[in-house]
Amino acid sequence: MNRFLTTILFLLAFSSISLGQGKEAQPNIILVFMDDLGYGDLGVTGALDYHTPVLDRMANNGIRFTNFLVPQAVCSASRAALLTGTYPNRMGISGAFMPNAGVGLAPEEETLAEMLKSKGYATQIIGKWHLGNEPEFLPTKQGFDAYYGIPYSNDMWPVGFDGKPAKTDSYVAKYPVLPLLQIKGGQERPDTVMKINNLEDQAVLTEKYTQQAVDFINNNRKKPFFLYLAHSMTHVPIAASKKFRGTSEQGLFGDVMQEIDDSMGQILKSLKDNGIADNTIVIFTSDNGPWLNFGNHNGSSGGFREGKGASWEGGQRVPCIISWPNKIKEGRINNNLTSSMDIYATIAELSNFKGQKNQIDGISFLDQISDSKAPGHRQSMYYYYNKNDLEAVRYKNWKLVFPHRSRSYEGILPDNDGFGGKYNEHEIKEMELYDLRRDPSERYNVIEQNPEILKVLLGIAEEARNDLGDNLTKSEGKNRRPLGRIK
Repeated sequence: MNRFLTTILFLLAFSSISLGQGKEAQPNIILVFMDDLGYGDLGVTGALDYHTPVLDRMANNGIRFTNFLVPQAVCSASRAALLTGTYPNRMGISGAFMPNAGVGLAPEEETLAEMLKSKGYATQIIGKWHLGNEPEFLPTKQGFDAYYGIPYSNDMWPVGFDGKPAKTDSYVAKYPVLPLLQIKGGQERPDTVMKINNLEDQAVLTEKYTQQAVDFINNNRKKPFFLYLAHSMTHVPIAASKKFRGTSEQGLFGDVMQEIDDSMGQILKSLKDNGIADNTIVIFTSDNGPWLNFGNHNGSSGGFREGKGASWEGGQRVPCIISWPNKIKEGRINNNLTSSMDIYATIAELSNFKGQKNQIDGISFLDQISDSKAPGHRQSMYYYYNKNDLEAVRYKNWKLVFPHRSRSYEGILPDNDGFGGKYNEHEIKEMELYDLRRDPSERYNVIEQNPEILKVLLGIAEEARNDLGDNLTKSEGKNRRPLGRIK
């Protein structure tokens, strides 16, 4: 009998250990996606006159990626790429969808939420969606169990830059009232939590998102979960809750950033309070660079050239921090070329997901999380903009820019205090080559000195045009998929 009891106790203990290992094999995942946050907008990347101590600690104890690119420097395209691991133009997506445009992320595309839901995860999105606001395209049609947030950008509302109702001759007067929506499990259509009519209504969004995030963590602490928190800030119009107004020396933008930092603090505290911090991956990044013509109501590209809406580094290079205490035991810097598309591929490898039906463009960096000496795997990157314009390509630290016209923030002053200044226009008339290791601000064209590098980059461009097409050279591309449209 004693031997029998001993055997039973051993089996129970082994079973308990195995279950614990299984739980570790399914870490919780929190993906925080900022809006228009520039590379230089965190304390750890040089921000001045406001403080982000929570994010700085997260960077100092986790991995900070310094060479992290989004595939397009604009809202809907960047979000589609993040959630599917795919170049947005492969899916027919470009720009920022307007309200009630009748288009969205195609239901056939497979998102991070669908992937993780198939692995038993609870899934929720909080914040900005911007991948189609009609019922056919809402997040609960793309793998999310629940949704709480706004359907598109927070400036798509019938309100002027001064926070007052738009004048009838203004283009924004045609926008519908901006709703804060909620879809709970099983609902087909969203409920409107509140109508966002003015800047004071905007000021509660970060606080409300944060509370929803904490509630989600508390309610799902005993099972694996995926939380996608897509903040409305720092997209203009920016707004901070009363608690944070006047707390920084950088005006309202600094106040907004300090509230975002506090939000991260509350989320990390809830993980710790529930005993799940060590087994939770937290990823913090942004959809594109700063909207620089809004002056003091937007941020900094950290010295990189240009900002949102441009294929220069200031538009597409963004901060990225990853924390995972179970695997990342000390802080480090990762300078390898990586992309927001790679997050999908990394999580697919982590979760042993084999069911991907569509071609993706992400490349897993999972081994770089646990091994500081692991090499980078991404060697190249395509820089598309507009409908399908290949404006540049990348090979390691080399970047080849093709002739094109683009918006520019240079040579013209921004406006301030919530008002947007005019854009300039920049024209590249001949190909330009930049060595981003020596010249990260893209100022010195070295094309004549590097004919062999030029040949490699032209080969990469030809691959891109054959695969995805290029309107600038009238190339069709062989592997593009249709945009989702209302039937």
